[in-house]
Amino acid sequence: MYKGMIVDFDDRILAHLQVVIVQKLRRGESFLLSWPNVGDAGGHSSAWLHPSIPLYFRFCGGHAPSINQQWLNCLSESANSSAGLVVTCEEEALLDAVPRRASLPHRHREGYLVHAAPASQETTARQD
Repeated sequence: MYKGMIVDFDDRILAHLQVVIVQKLRRGESFLLSWPNVGDAGGHSSAWLHPSIPLYFRFCGGHAPSINQQWLNCLSESANSSAGLVVTCEEEALLDAVPRRASLPHRHREGYLVHAAPASQETTARQD
């Protein structure tokens, strides 16, 4: 939940984001979190995260997902960049043998994925 907006991530994505976000906030660091909007052609949303802003992580599954260290490293690198923490899918992190500069996903023909997550890992946002 962020200022009355709830952003739903798949449990696997959320587990990785939680580790990175908590590490940054524990160090007193503010940063931008960005994710592609599901269903929008090229659209994305962003939220400014600061240690004084309360966050709530809600997992739907009955067990904690395993952590992929390579994906976690990719997300952490992104969080420490000027673009902030950009949500990327696990498959993209595994395919990237060489770390690259963080950027928001754009069109597929430019070498980026259109969605931040595969179809099984949905990302949605709604006003509550």
